[in-house]
Amino acid sequence: MISLQASADRRQFIQSLLAAAAASAVITPERLLAGAAPADWTLGVADVEADIAPRALTPIAGRTPADFSGVLYRNGPAKFRRGGSSAGHWFDGDGLIRRFQIADGRASLVARFADTAKRRLETQLDRIVMPGFGTAPGSGAVISNNDDANAANTNVRLIGGELLALWEGGSATRMDPETLMTDGIKTFRDDLKHVPFSAHPRIGADGSVWNFGGNGKVTGLWHLGADGRLIDFAVLPLPRASYFHDFTITARHIVIVLQPWLQTRFGFPISTTMEWQPDLGTQVMVIAKDDLNQRRIYELPAFSAFHYGDGWEESDGTIRFAGCLEADPTFGQTSASALLRGEYVPPPRAMLHEIVLYPDGKAAVVPTGVAGEFPASDPRRAEQPHCLTAHVAGYDEAGPFPHAIATWDWQRGRSDSFDFGAHQLVEEFQYAPGNSARESDGWLIGSTLNLKAGASELHLLRAGDVAAGPVASWRADVALPISFHGMFVKA
Repeated sequence: MISLQASADRRQFIQSLLAAAAASAVITPERLLAGAAPADWTLGVADVEADIAPRALTPIAGRTPADFSGVLYRNGPAKFRRGGSSAGHWFDGDGLIRRFQIADGRASLVARFADTAKRRLETQLDRIVMPGFGTAPGSGAVISNNDDANAANTNVRLIGGELLALWEGGSATRMDPETLMTDGIKTFRDDLKHVPFSAHPRIGADGSVWNFGGNGKVTGLWHLGADGRLIDFAVLPLPRASYFHDFTITARHIVIVLQPWLQTRFGFPISTTMEWQPDLGTQVMVIAKDDLNQRRIYELPAFSAFHYGDGWEESDGTIRFAGCLEADPTFGQTSASALLRGEYVPPPRAMLHEIVLYPDGKAAVVPTGVAGEFPASDPRRAEQPHCLTAHVAGYDEAGPFPHAIATWDWQRGRSDSFDFGAHQLVEEFQYAPGNSARESDGWLIGSTLNLKAGASELHLLRAGDVAAGPVASWRADVALPISFHGMFVKA
């Protein structure tokens, strides 16, 4: 059992979380994805008007390996506008969960919106009113707890046999793994109802799950068994009220990066309640899993980041993990809001780095020199050293979305990439293990949005030879906007 001596009691913590919902409201007209589609990046933030019924994908290149089968789940916002109103930030649209299945050499797709309280109310009112990340609540908003504003739009993970659609500021939402029908809010324990279970849980080598919930001067810390049952929940004090979207773990430690993007007040929109204070630098807090009172703070130069890679610990205690680092949080502050207006406000490019924390208290940020986001590695090597980190790449100045997929080899210090072309918007790819223990024998599977075809596509590449391009590709008869995160489940 985890124990923690905290100055803030649990009731105060939970009440503070329930008071912190995000925001949304105005902007452009409705756009239907069926029919004529814009031949530019704005298709990536267009609206889907209804669930996508099951349908076969059309093979367009290559051949599916005979022994490859499984399901790729994806989640991302796909409904931003109603009745002349709009969400104020890309992060605030209704979550659309997508299920790509590959079996017997064929691929299929079904997609369904999470049936949230937010979506039901806004459908009834025919306008965007509920809080999100980027704008204030509109007239008619009803906010009694975090899950009234829960968009269920950021990630989707299969945990203990349950498919959970995840959002940063509220509970997990249960979905049927086959039909994607919503089965209500997940409550791990009655006294933890509505406490955030964030969008980036970490799976340990033993299958157990670690996650945080809520930002500010304290955060919740969840620990689940491999069967999805709650082992413990603790209130974790933090040295600063940093915004953090992701974290990582090693076999013995929890690692939380505290960037100098700090919440300085309560209010709406949430993104405007935070201030970038680079003179404070970035802190990294390392906490022992078996005793949360044992912690250490590392100091690094200021950077901003949304995503980190799997961590590991060397025999001497050195901790290493990947980070996709930005010079400042312009993307979250302004660029992601501009997307919904059809505007591209170039933020500092996210660059792949290795963060190294030494046992003597020193720390280093080591650049690779390559741009990248959404790091992914072989899940079989959780909490262990790994050679390959997959990431999106191929950014240009014409628009906000990447066009390439790549791997970075940490041992050889080199990149292997494939560019789909400027007409393709590339989403996060997942690593799918192959039939051997070698990382290079695995697969990368993910989706793109083909602007020329006005359609979403699914691609399978060899992890050890990304530059060769897709081994197999399929095309849907619909265009789905860009999603955020997901997972691959091998059959």
